[in-house]
Amino acid sequence: MADIKYYDVILRPVITEKSMNGMADKEYTFQVHPDANKSQIKEAVEKMFEGAKVARVNTINCQGKNKRRGMVVGKTARTKKAIVKLTEDSKEIEIYQGL
Repeated sequence: MADIKYYDVILRPVITEKSMNGMADKEYTFQVHPDANKSQIKEAVEKMFEGAKVARVNTINCQGKNKRRGMVVGKTARTKKAIVKLTEDSKEIEIYQGL
């Protein structure tokens, strides 16, 4: 397994209706590196976003979809999502402000 730095763990935020509803409870959804574990995700969120204290991390492995182009059959890349729950006394994450 490659050495993953904290700035390589979080790839992008997931902006969906379901993830926006979770923001009221301080739950944020991110697409993360497929090889990252929960402790690396927690460390990355706390280092990248000032004042954020992580209470728990739930991860979801999403397998690649089967795609076909003529006779050629293949799969898209697998992804991993993380749902991060912040503590009550932590600050909110700024990238979601104004959405």
